[in-house]
Amino acid sequence: MRAIAWLLALFGVAVAVALLAGNNQGTITVFWPPYRVDLSLNLVLVLTAALFVVLHLALKALSALFSMPQQAQRWRLQQKERATHTALLDAFSHLLAGRFLRARKAAEAALRQEKALLTSGHPLAHGDKLRALAHLITAESAQSLQDTAVRDTHMQLALDSTAQRNTLETQETREGVQLRAAHWALADRDADAALQWLDALPQGAARRTLALRVRLKANRLARQTLPALETARLLAKHRAFSPAAAQSILRGLALELVSSAHDPAQLQRAWAELESTERLMPDVAIQAAHRLATLQGDAGLARQWLLPIWEQLVAHPEQEHAYSIKLVRALEAGFAVSDNAVDLPWLHRIEAAQQRNPRDANLQYLAGIACLRHQLWGKAQQLLTQAVHQLGDAGLQRSAWRALADLAEQRGDTAAAQEAYKRVAAT
Repeated sequence: MRAIAWLLALFGVAVAVALLAGNNQGTITVFWPPYRVDLSLNLVLVLTAALFVVLHLALKALSALFSMPQQAQRWRLQQKERATHTALLDAFSHLLAGRFLRARKAAEAALRQEKALLTSGHPLAHGDKLRALAHLITAESAQSLQDTAVRDTHMQLALDSTAQRNTLETQETREGVQLRAAHWALADRDADAALQWLDALPQGAARRTLALRVRLKANRLARQTLPALETARLLAKHRAFSPAAAQSILRGLALELVSSAHDPAQLQRAWAELESTERLMPDVAIQAAHRLATLQGDAGLARQWLLPIWEQLVAHPEQEHAYSIKLVRALEAGFAVSDNAVDLPWLHRIEAAQQRNPRDANLQYLAGIACLRHQLWGKAQQLLTQAVHQLGDAGLQRSAWRALADLAEQRGDTAAAQEAYKRVAAT
């Protein structure tokens, strides 16, 4: 369409010129004493147009001639800028390829080119960012070469470069330098320095996934279990891990938090810090209850922590639970530290579960221990005798034989007690 429009316009101009100039009888007379020159109007118009074109071309030629020094200077500046960017790209490439010495040399070359441009009075518009990145590459290369002095020097220079102008780009570059500094502190096993770098980040940057990952590693390195657990929760909410990995990390940190308690009050505070989903993890609840029993804490509170896990076990007796033996041990430990007999609700729970699944040796053993603590000697003797030969765990089997030996001694059956002690020694 555009070509057709131009063609039509050309035809229109040609027709207009033909109509105007075809029958134009006008003349222009130029008197130059003693001469007289008669020119047609059409010729004068053509000469005027030709003169305009010639003058226009002459002015453009003069302008191009006088601008050649500026163009030459601009070309030299472009070459220097290209050399600077090329050196920076080479530094990135060498760094990614593991050629750290070459990366450092290329980054230093980029810094020299940028400094030359700055000295000549033609600084780059993004010179601060380029300088910071070059220093960062040099520092990263020095870190890989275990040159701590050079790394710290260029890291500080990178921070100084980003501090000159407070723009969004320089701020993001500064945050990147701080994150890399935290990584380097972790590599040096200096958790306090890593946490200091992370604390210096703005609030928004400190909640990014990368910063949270570094904080999690620093907290774990510093053995700050509770802050590490809180950070892991944020990472799990941000979906930084797969569901299985997130659950494994949270479970490990919760177990570490529970195991680090040194008295019942501290353990109760640690339990209060856990979220409901973490309290429902069998390993965590069992470890907390067992730890409370070890610290001579409230056995009733320990059994209260174990109640949801017990309900999970009883609700699906047909499934093989990996934590069933641990749960039995934790309940038994709670029974052992109790000054009084087992509370009746738990005794009823254990008996009901054992009656619903009479072939489960672990439940038989637990019911026997509960009856033993409740001074139901005959029933305890019956349940433990039925369970002792079917128990798959050697520890539970030894405990069952030991309980049977105590019962035999209590009723004065020396032969049965000696036989039970022999089984304890043989197990």
